[in-house]
Amino acid sequence: MNRRRLTLLSICLALASASFCPVTLGAGKAEQQAKVRKSSQQILARLYRIQPQAKQEIAKSAGYAVFDNFGMKILVAGGGTGAGLAVDNASKRETFMKMAEIQAGLGFGVKKFQLIWVFRDKKALDSFVNSGWELGAQANASAKYDTQGVAMAGALAVSPGVWLYQLSGDSLALELTAKGTKYYRDDELNSN
Repeated sequence: MNRRRLTLLSICLALASASFCPVTLGAGKAEQQAKVRKSSQQILARLYRIQPQAKQEIAKSAGYAVFDNFGMKILVAGGGTGAGLAVDNASKRETFMKMAEIQAGLGFGVKKFQLIWVFRDKKALDSFVNSGWELGAQANASAKYDTQGVAMAGALAVSPGVWLYQLSGDSLALELTAKGTKYYRDDELNSN
């Protein structure tokens, strides 16, 4: 009986996650790309209202990526999906991306949040776009970048040269909870 409930719960979770996915299933490629671009512009505009200095930081970076994400957790299982766009500031090249998340542990809830990745150097941006990114544990706010003591107000340092803003509700989140999260290229939207 417990196994049957867990299976039903997993099916419900998968259907709910798919129904809240930022990219509409069944839409044409150009339409999906337009939705991701529009969502990215709206998220950036929201970030700039909340944290005006972010606009300057993103403009002088090697590139950035913007994701609109949805997560759900019911009892012992949870997961999330998301869609995003990575942009190389020098070439203006866009790469459409996806996010997938798996969570374990007790809990119940639904969360919609946005992430804005900022890459200080091209190597970090290229690694993110071409190899993807995995976050396996909880990341906390860091006040310094490398040993220079440079900080981006409101952003979290997740690795050398990589900063992350997380929007939740109408504010910046001071903590990133991204357990079992993978970011990767969306082959369908990037194909010619």
